[in-house]
Amino acid sequence: MICPVCNRQLKSQKSIARGMGPVCARKLENSKDNHDENQMKLELKDGSK
Repeated sequence: MICPVCNRQLKSQKSIARGMGPVCARKLENSKDNHDENQMKLELKDGSK
């Protein structure tokens, strides 16, 4: 099985079960915690009243 993030071969059963390698999984988890402060945020308002 190949890691969809870095295209490397997954070797351990744990990585295969997770679907990605440990480094990519760690980077993905860290990116969830560190949101970009400069990212634009939009607020959607419901137009129905």
